[in-house]
Amino acid sequence: MIYSTFSSAAVDNLEIKMKFGLAIPNRGPMATAECIKEIAQKAEQFGYHYLAVPDHIVVPRKIDPNYPYSETGEFVWTSDGVTDCMEQFTLLAWLAAVTNEIRVMTSVAVIPHRNPLFMAKSIATTDVLSGGRVTIGCGAGWMQEEFDALNLPDFSARGKVTHEYISAMKSAWVDPDPAYSGEFVKFANVDTDPRPIQKPHPPIWIGGESMPALRRAVALGDAWYPFGSNPKFRMDKLETYVARLSILHQLAEDAGRDPKSISLAYNCAFHSANPKKDVDGNRQTFTGSPEQRAEDIEAFQDVGLQTMIVNVAAGEKSAMLDRMAEFSENVMPLVK
Repeated sequence: MIYSTFSSAAVDNLEIKMKFGLAIPNRGPMATAECIKEIAQKAEQFGYHYLAVPDHIVVPRKIDPNYPYSETGEFVWTSDGVTDCMEQFTLLAWLAAVTNEIRVMTSVAVIPHRNPLFMAKSIATTDVLSGGRVTIGCGAGWMQEEFDALNLPDFSARGKVTHEYISAMKSAWVDPDPAYSGEFVKFANVDTDPRPIQKPHPPIWIGGESMPALRRAVALGDAWYPFGSNPKFRMDKLETYVARLSILHQLAEDAGRDPKSISLAYNCAFHSANPKKDVDGNRQTFTGSPEQRAEDIEAFQDVGLQTMIVNVAAGEKSAMLDRMAEFSENVMPLVK
């Protein structure tokens, strides 16, 4: 297996100091140009390193309870009545335009949702216009109803589609004569300029916690980007994270890839300044006092974690800005 197209930009977060990001509201009353711009610019001022953008193109009116990051499988959109959702790649480009240094990332792009040549061109364009600030979080998707509405390849094939599409995008970004011939995508004799500023391409973070996701991270990813709140593969404390990380490293060694070449990022949905209980009745990791949260973060950093997307979401702009400031002022400085 050859890893020559893994991005040197993927190690932009290999400094000792942990880097932090937050998710931008892309739906509901806070999804306005003015609100998003203020949150994005405040995040940059507060010292965050990433703005993460979720991905849904349509919102089916009926969704089976298969959401991976809920104890019940229920997706929040089926209960809160909010159906608007901004398109991910458009919002990504707009965020890049209203900021100067902070990175913009898909968290995550459902790769089978869009044609790979379109994605390659859109991502490269935003990378050029942003001065090389794009990171691509990638996932295979979980909502069959959305796949059906978009008339995509069969939902059961989404893993193979994701693999082919990412490989095809790499060719569009890297190869002098881009071409790809697979089951789901074929092209040749095309030019795909402009190429991304980041060489060989923007960092590819593979989202997911399952074995297929781990194998995909080894085969195609610059970084592994799990969500800690998946009940099937719970990684909400250090021991469970390390157990899953050891599997990733073993898969990398089995494939002939240096495990250290895979950067580590983590989505922390349960971060809170208020202490909470985990399923075992203990204090939930990443909740509590600034000192407790910083200690938890350092423990994950000690086993190799380099980037954390923290949950500072709120129902109102002022409340979200307060949560952003609290973490920036009280926790970030304590992380050694």
